[in-house]
Amino acid sequence: MTVAERIAHASNRLYDRVRSPQAGDAPKRATKGDLSALEREKFVLVTTFKRSGDPVSTPMWFGLDGGRLYFRTYADAVKLKRIRNDPRVLVGPCAPRGKPKGEMVEARARILPAEDHERADRIVQSNYGLFRRLYKASFSGRVGDAYVEVTPA
Repeated sequence: MTVAERIAHASNRLYDRVRSPQAGDAPKRATKGDLSALEREKFVLVTTFKRSGDPVSTPMWFGLDGGRLYFRTYADAVKLKRIRNDPRVLVGPCAPRGKPKGEMVEARARILPAEDHERADRIVQSNYGLFRRLYKASFSGRVGDAYVEVTPA
């Protein structure tokens, strides 16, 4: 494992420790609908499902375009394995630590091919400013990036 991979995994463990315990309650608020409640938000809670059906919720930076949501994650993130196994996800507004701020919307996730990464990155970046650019320059691309497109069910 490279130094960059170790740093990425350590930061993920840190995020897991500071995540709000209420993030796990988000699946109880699932509804059908669109993503309009996310238009002025900076964080989205993305809930994926293990093979056992157990939910796993993660706060993410995101962007919206054409009624679809896009987010970036590490290419080796376990959430991608869960999405490949079951594309059903729940998304909803949250605080930076994952505390839900509203209803969760039932949706389907699709891992984007590499040729769509640049467009997806522009969409995510459009929701943030300089801080994301600095964060991305420091941490992004070290383990490889993956982008996910989420469409309401």
